[in-house]
Amino acid sequence: MIKNIILDFGDVLINLDKPATAKAMVQHGFTEVTPNLESLFQNYEKGLIASSDFLHEVSTHFPNASREYLTQAWNSILLDFPKHRLEFIEQLAIENQFKMILLSNTNDLHIECVKEKMGVERFNRFKDAFDVFYLSYEMGMRKPDVEIFDFVLQENKLTPEETFFVDDVKENTNSAAALGINVWNLQVGKEDITQLKSKL
Repeated sequence: MIKNIILDFGDVLINLDKPATAKAMVQHGFTEVTPNLESLFQNYEKGLIASSDFLHEVSTHFPNASREYLTQAWNSILLDFPKHRLEFIEQLAIENQFKMILLSNTNDLHIECVKEKMGVERFNRFKDAFDVFYLSYEMGMRKPDVEIFDFVLQENKLTPEETFFVDDVKENTNSAAALGINVWNLQVGKEDITQLKSKL
C-alpha cells in the first residue's frame, strides 16, 4: 500500500524547455556540454557554488556574454506551471492520503526565477501542498545519486515499498527503483501527473 508520494518538479509539475539554454548560448560559441561545464552544473545543483561564482565561472567560457544574458539564458529552460497541476497537488494535500514530498534537482537562480514568475502567493501554495520540500542545492546532493534517495527515506522514516516516486528522467527512477521504491518514469508530452492515481 502506497503511503508516500515523492514528486520531481521540472517536467512533472512545471513545464521545461530543456534545450533552451543551449540554443540561447549558440551565438556565444556554445557547441556542447564539456566535462568541465557538466561538473560545474552539477556542483551548482548541489549548492557547492554560490550563484555569483557560478555566473563568473560560466562567463570565463563565454566572455562575450553579459551576466544578465547568462542569467536569462540559464533561466530560459523554465516555462509555465499549469494551473491544473497545482490544483491537483493541492487536492492531494487536502485528501491527506499520502505523505507528500518534493525532490527536485535545481539551483538558486532557477528557484528565484520560478518565484518571480509564479508570484509569492502562488509559489507558497505550491510549497504548502508538500509535507517536505527538498531542493538539491539546499541538500548538497542531487539525483540520480543513491545517497539522496537514502537520505529522504531515512530522514522521513519511509519504507521503500510504501513509497512512490515520479520523475521524467529514467536515470533517476532507475536509481530509486534499485532501493525498492515504486516508480513512474513519466513520459513528457504523453502523460500528466494528474494521472497519478491510476499508476499507484
